[in-house]
Amino acid sequence: MDFFLDVVLPIPLERLFTYRLSREEASLVKRGMRVAVPFGKSKIYTALTFDIHHNEPQVYEAKEIHQLLDDEPIVTEIQFKHWQWIADYYMCTLGEVVRGALPGSFLLESETLVLPNKLDQVDEALLSDNEFLILEALRHQSSLKIDEISKIIDRKRVLPIVNQLVQKQAILLKETLHEQYRPKMEKYLRLNRAYESEAELERLLEKLARAQKQSQALLAFFQLKSQQKSRVKVNDFVKFSGISKAVIKALIDKEIFESYEIRADRVQFDVNSKEVSQIELSAQQEKAVVDIKGNFENDKVCLLYGVTSSGKTEVYLKFINEVIETGKQVLYLLPEIALTSQLINRLMAYFGNKIAVYHSKYSLNERVEVWNNVLHGNDKAQVIVGTRSALLLPFTHLGLIVVDEEHESSFKQFDPAPRYHARDAAIVLSNLHNSKCILGSATPSLETFFNTKSKKYGIAQMLRRYGDVLMPEIELVDIKEATRKKRMKGHFSEQLLEEISNCLAEKEQVILFQNRRGFAPIVECTTCGHATQCPNCDVSLTYHQHRNQLRCHYCGYHMSLLQSCQACGNNTLDTKGFGTEQIQEELLKLFPEYRIGRMDLDTTRGKYAYEKIINAFEQQEFDILVGTQMVTKGLDFRNVALVGIMNADSLLNFPDYRSHERGFQLMTQVAGRAGRTEKRGKVLIQTYNPYHQILHQVSNYDYKKMFSEQLYEREQFKYPPHVRIIRITLKDKDYNKLNEASDWFASSLRNVLKVQVLGPEYPTVARIRNQYLKNILIKINTTESITRIKNSIRRIENSFNAISQYRSIRLVYDVDHI
Repeated sequence: MDFFLDVVLPIPLERLFTYRLSREEASLVKRGMRVAVPFGKSKIYTALTFDIHHNEPQVYEAKEIHQLLDDEPIVTEIQFKHWQWIADYYMCTLGEVVRGALPGSFLLESETLVLPNKLDQVDEALLSDNEFLILEALRHQSSLKIDEISKIIDRKRVLPIVNQLVQKQAILLKETLHEQYRPKMEKYLRLNRAYESEAELERLLEKLARAQKQSQALLAFFQLKSQQKSRVKVNDFVKFSGISKAVIKALIDKEIFESYEIRADRVQFDVNSKEVSQIELSAQQEKAVVDIKGNFENDKVCLLYGVTSSGKTEVYLKFINEVIETGKQVLYLLPEIALTSQLINRLMAYFGNKIAVYHSKYSLNERVEVWNNVLHGNDKAQVIVGTRSALLLPFTHLGLIVVDEEHESSFKQFDPAPRYHARDAAIVLSNLHNSKCILGSATPSLETFFNTKSKKYGIAQMLRRYGDVLMPEIELVDIKEATRKKRMKGHFSEQLLEEISNCLAEKEQVILFQNRRGFAPIVECTTCGHATQCPNCDVSLTYHQHRNQLRCHYCGYHMSLLQSCQACGNNTLDTKGFGTEQIQEELLKLFPEYRIGRMDLDTTRGKYAYEKIINAFEQQEFDILVGTQMVTKGLDFRNVALVGIMNADSLLNFPDYRSHERGFQLMTQVAGRAGRTEKRGKVLIQTYNPYHQILHQVSNYDYKKMFSEQLYEREQFKYPPHVRIIRITLKDKDYNKLNEASDWFASSLRNVLKVQVLGPEYPTVARIRNQYLKNILIKINTTESITRIKNSIRRIENSFNAISQYRSIRLVYDVDHI
């Protein structure tokens, strides 16, 4: 009887693919293991095993698998169920979820090797210069990789040349797999057992009396071993003793020392493992704990609604401690990598080395090690702290999920697929594991708070700051009037400058928030009005002064700053608008004796960049920190007395139904960074419209009024949480074809779905990376079956793809678009 294996390939194809197995292979294969399989003409991919059966595919002949890559599954059954739910709900393929979830080092793909064939029989007169260079290199090497050929002939596109050599029978092509993950091995030293007795050791020291450096090395080894009371690492020994590695090698060659290797984790924290400290809670926190437990007994997700600095983290810690004592794992989700460095230090104080961290700044090898630690339930992975990707790890016994700052839009994945929302996917994961889930925020999303009102979620509230510290005083500064009276210094009002000066004089720190990076978003000619545009996208280029560059924040295109206008040739270029760079420069001129830091995407590109900036500000190496929304999210700075919001209007006047909700959340969160100790903090919000309702709600900390007003507006105009939204984006390089195709798709949706379909419309930025975009918005009442709607959309897509001229158009689905 023949055996067949269904596998999931990490590519955007709907179906599973079937391969032939031998009886021996079938006995070894389990669901969730990796196998290398041939796909297409010559490529080899890493796939995940899904199901073994005896049904031969009818449409195509099943190929044999290339090789088994694992002895045990690396993906659990519950993970597969969760990934399948993500694929179904967010309208993507299981393969796309697999590619997004697995660390890149697990996904081996074949590499093409070029081998010599009949070099002596090739007529060199018929070869081009590039072909000759390739064959000449192959006379000295047994094989070449494609990227090596690219360097030899100094061209990016080399496959046409390689194919010509294949046709001339000069070369052969071969596909090879390379394991990307290499475990980190550390070298250790130990004394040869022959010298363990005192008598033998004395003889050895006498023998080495003339070899002074070797004798010193031996004594240093004993000294370090007595200090460390553990294994002696070679690198530590070299650093401690100052002895060269050549001397150590000589002692190994004489069989006095023995060298051995131990596998080590790449991710290690500088902390000694300790017992869990007692977590002291205030009366308000104790009440919140009781309320959360009451909701857990009713199997409800619980929202912990606590104002900034009310002590939500201590409540989380109390639950984390209880869960890990039962031997279960905890997932602590954060919206930003910036938050992990501060939180890890707090968690270490309680849980020692039981913590693993997982986010995109980690290398591929580091992510593999965290994955394996979580899969095997190791002690060092009992509390997993991470951003949204940590949700896709292979938990074996998950007891609790904490989603901190649950309102953050960073929890939604935008590109590439799967376009999932980590908060919603976390709730599904907790159900699959029968575990508990806490959502925490000072400014909950409207959907979450609406769910507490409809009793779908439970709620626990903490409406006072820890220690009864007063909430910061919020003042609105009218810069429209100040600009008219010419009382602005750059982008600073007199009031803001005065408050900054007072804070700095008191040796207190200041945070200034401007949600735009770079120096200025537009460089415009004052003579003709021309602004430099990106050639690939429909946006103006942002000026970055520190690089003297104009950059596109969508595609990465950049160019040097021009000296004259491209349109009229006049030297009358000027900047419009302002970003964090410009604020920093103005501050350096206004307060030259103080240290000013900046925290935005440009300053946090390195692996430890977040940590360095946050630590420097905590240790008061900066007096003023200028930042984008990174500075608003849950960071705890004890010495910040003043927060300044440079321009509130840019947050509120945005063409998005969520702009008022997000503006309220951002301003309230950044205000919460001020006055977190005894002294009351102050927040100044600069605005051209101080009478705006949202600004008054922010200044009064009136979340519930904002919630009721926004909820009423959403109900009137049919927006979430009263309806669900699916956004379909069509992309193509051909403007006319896109218009025609999007009209066809939208009219088909209206005919079939019988729900509200808006569009097609061009988005604010209608062209990105030379592709035009058009959006169609589908609004679905909560009473409608969303599964039926999705199935209908898929059937329309199949008809759409059957039209030959539309095949180049790409469809992107964004379910629960935010």
